Amino acid sequence: MIETSIQFLESTPQCFNRNNLNGHFTGSSWIVDETREWVLMTHHRKLDLWLQLGGHADGCSDLLKVALSEAREESGFNVFNVLSPDIFDLGIHRIPKYKNTLAHFHYDVRFILESPHGTENIIVSDESHDIAWVHKDNVLNKNPEESMARMLKKMSVNFSL
Repeated sequence: MIETSIQFLESTPQCFNRNNLNGHFTGSSWIVDETREWVLMTHHRKLDLWLQLGGHADGCSDLLKVALSEAREESGFNVFNVLSPDIFDLGIHRIPKYKNTLAHFHYDVRFILESPHGTENIIVSDESHDIAWVHKDNVLNKNPEESMARMLKKMSVNFSL
């Protein structure tokens, strides 16, 4: 996945622009609470999947900035602690055709953030059916994809208390 993402970055001049019909980079956040027991997830409206929060770069190559902006926009939260400025995880997934947008790939660059559980009111954006704190033991019940299991493991190994 790393090599494929680097190759896409180096060979695609408009790789941060959603108008690129082949695919584009996105920035996402794996958001945990201060206990590392809870993960903030969104029930994505278009994909009908429970996922980490994130979105399109819209031309911005600073994907941590994108991830933070999308986390604020999608959750309504203002307080996030960046646990590491390094890339936490990468995902490449095919996005199906939706209305007038053709099928394409998202090269999703993910960062790990922390936000206090229960101190802010969740605001569900138009992009989501729901947003909820999900206990780490229930994340795979919401979404059993390999990338979710991978991020849970990375969180446990690298960011446990």
